[in-house]
This record gives sequence, C-alpha cells and structure tokens, in this order.
Amino acid sequence: MDHAAGSSQDAQSLPGCYRHPDRETGIRCTRCERPICPECMVNASVGFQCPECARGDSGTGHAPAASRPRTVAGGTVTADPRLLTKILIGINVAVFIAVHVRPSLLSDLVLIGEWPPAPYKATQGVAAGEWYRLVTSMFAHQEIWHIGFNMLSLWWLGGPLEAALGRARYLAVYLTSGLAGSALVYFLASPTTQTLGASGAIFGLFGATAVLMRRLNYDLRPIIALLVINLIFTFSWSGISWQAHIGGLVAGLVTGYGMVHAPRERRALVQYGTCALVLVVVVVMTLLRTAQLT
Repeated sequence: MDHAAGSSQDAQSLPGCYRHPDRETGIRCTRCERPICPECMVNASVGFQCPECARGDSGTGHAPAASRPRTVAGGTVTADPRLLTKILIGINVAVFIAVHVRPSLLSDLVLIGEWPPAPYKATQGVAAGEWYRLVTSMFAHQEIWHIGFNMLSLWWLGGPLEAALGRARYLAVYLTSGLAGSALVYFLASPTTQTLGASGAIFGLFGATAVLMRRLNYDLRPIIALLVINLIFTFSWSGISWQAHIGGLVAGLVTGYGMVHAPRERRALVQYGTCALVLVVVVVMTLLRTAQLT
C-alpha cells in the first residue's frame, strides 16, 4: 500500500517532454539535458538526443562541432583521413609531368641562391628577390627515382600522420618542415647550387611521426631504424642536399612536439605558435643569407 503510493508520487514528479509537455518522461537529451519523450528521442552514439541537438543546433550554447570526435592533436576526425596526402602527391606528380613536358619550366622552380654568380649582378635566385623558390622547389622533381621515393615516403608517413593530427595541423607541419629545409639549403649551401624535391618536408614527417609515436608509447625502433637508413644515404651519396633533410627533420621534431604535447586549454595557440616560431627562424635565416649575398 505504502509502496504503491510512493510510485504514484514519483510518477507525478516526472517532468514533461519539452516538445510535448503533457507526456511525462524520465529520459533526457545527453547534450542539452532537456526531457524528451519516446517520439522525440533520436539515437546517438551515447544515449539519446533531442531533435534540435541531433540536427547540430542545440540552442544551449554548445557549438555543433563540440561533440565531434577529435584526433590526439585536437583535429577533427574526417571521413577520408588521407585526403591532403593524396592532394600533395597529386601536386608533386602534376609538377613532375609539367617539368617533363616543358623542361624550361624547371629553371623557374628550383631553389637557387643567386645566378649568375659574383662578381656579376644576380638576376635570378632568392637573393634577387625570388623568395617563391623556397616553396616551389618543394614540389619540383626531375628524376623518376627521386619523385618515386619521395611519394612513397609521403604515402607511408603522411597518411597515418594526417589521420593522427588532423588536416590543418598536418599541412602546417608539412609546409613548415619543407620551408625550413629550403631555408637551411639557402643559408648553408653554395648560392649557385640548384636543389629541388620534397625531401625536406618528408624528413619533417619523419620527425613528427617519431614524436607522435613517443607520445602514444609505440615502439620507436622501426621509425628510428628507417630514419637512420635515410640519414646514411643522405651523407653517403653525392648530389643529395643534406641541408634540406636536416632542416626538415629538425622542424618536424619541433612542430610535431608542439602539436601532440600542447596543453588542451591553449592547444591551438601553442600548436600554431610553434609553427610560427619555426617560420620566424626561416625568415631570419633567409634575410641574413640575402644580406650576405647582396
């Protein structure tokens, strides 16, 4: 008798559905916590949501993206985690084809400090104001083995790293590493030496991958072994720009660390601030070398 009376009182205390106030319910939306009846329930990954929250506009102050799954670096998980990697490979292949269709194009894309050499006044090169060469040289290849090796490495390293960091952060690491490699070449190599290729950016991916694997407590021996082999080739084969490899590797280590170790409350600031810091170093090296050559 007392139990039945208690049950009746509990039933009377149940709230009504926010869309159908006459319908009592004990279920609440997992996002906005408004009471919802069975007719208004929308299945979610955890529990049920109201129709507004399920459509992405809860009206509760939470952004629609707040419930999206995030990568370890805070990036958005996407349906195609290799999209940017595919685009980067496509750009490199397109430039490779264009260079072979029109060979004269290569001279406008390669990284060169100055040409002609002193004592003549330079009319071409970074020292002559063609800073764009620091970027275009990252996507230009001449030999089939060169682009083949770089694109295989980009696919093997870039795909998993893009999935782990998210597209924007992955692209920031790639471009920053490539620019750092180009800047170190310009800073240390002979100004009349022509260099090209995505190797600086690839070595940046090596560095960022190593940092990520360390952060996730994965076995580092495979990536370290692969990196050591590549460094041996770098310093033992002639015609390979070790400056681009080392510059890219250091930038990848630094930016990768910033990406995966940034505190959650200041994540974007630390991540992109780290990339900006590396770019400042790139600009400073470029300005110093230009002042030296001019």
